[in-house]
Amino acid sequence: MFSQLKKPLIMGILNMTPDSFSDGGKYTDINTALQQVKRMLAEGADIIDIGGESTRPGSDSVAAADQQERVIPVITAVRQQLKSDILISIDTTSSAVAEAALIAGANIINDVSAGQNDEAILTLAARTDAPIILMHSQGSPKTMQNDPSYDDVVHEVMDALIKQSHAALKAGVKKDNILLDPGIGFGKRKQHNLNLLAHLDTLVASGFPVLLGTSRKRFMGSLCDVSEPSELVTATAVTTALGVMAGVRIFRVHDVRENRQAADLAWAIKQSR
Repeated sequence: MFSQLKKPLIMGILNMTPDSFSDGGKYTDINTALQQVKRMLAEGADIIDIGGESTRPGSDSVAAADQQERVIPVITAVRQQLKSDILISIDTTSSAVAEAALIAGANIINDVSAGQNDEAILTLAARTDAPIILMHSQGSPKTMQNDPSYDDVVHEVMDALIKQSHAALKAGVKKDNILLDPGIGFGKRKQHNLNLLAHLDTLVASGFPVLLGTSRKRFMGSLCDVSEPSELVTATAVTTALGVMAGVRIFRVHDVRENRQAADLAWAIKQSR
C-alpha cells in the first residue's frame, strides 16, 4: 500500500486522551474531535491517526475497553460524516482495540510496541490485510525514559525493527503492508534521537517504508530553549524536511499545515536534483 508512494504523506494526530504530553484533554468528545479532523484535512493531512492511550514518558497503560470507548465513536463519526476515502490509523498496542477500530472503519494499525505487547496484533494485520506500523521503543512508556542505553543506537534500533518485521512476515503480514518507525523519543536520550535523525537513510535502506514522528518532542525543546511543546512547530518542520530528503514516506505530526509545507518544499527540491 505504501511501498510505491512518491510524494510524502502527512499523518495528523488526534489524541482522544486526557493526558497526552502536548494536547491531552483537548479532543475528548465527538464534536471537538470532528472539528479537529476537518481542520487537519483542510490543512493537507493524508491520514488521521486516532489514539485512546497516552504513550508519553511515565504514562500508565489504559484498558482496551476504555480505549475503545474513547476512539470507536470518533472513527464511526468520521466515516459517517466526512469523506469515505479518508485514511484512518488506530494508535494502539492492543489487538482487541485494533480489531474494533478496523471494524468501525480504520484502515491502518499503528503499534508503538511493534507487536511485542500483544502478538495477536500481527495476526490481525495479516487476517485483515491492514498495513501495520512497527515502532521501536526501549521499554514501556511507563519506564522507557528511566535510563535508556545503547552501544550503537542506529544499528540496534534497525536490528530490532527488522526482527519485528520478520515476526510480522511470519505471522502472514504482506511485506508491502509493513512500515517502520524509529520511535524518536521512545526510550532514547537526546543524543540518541539526534543520531537516529542523522542516519534516517540507514532505516530507509531497509526497503520498508519509514514513518517519522518527532512532533513537538521534548528533546528538541532542550536544544531550542523552549519548554512549551506547542512552540516547537518550526523545529518539527525542520525534521520533516530532513526526513523527506532522506527518503521517509510518512510524517506523524500535530501541526499539519506547517509540516505539509515543509514536506512539499523539500520534495520539490529533492525532485530537482
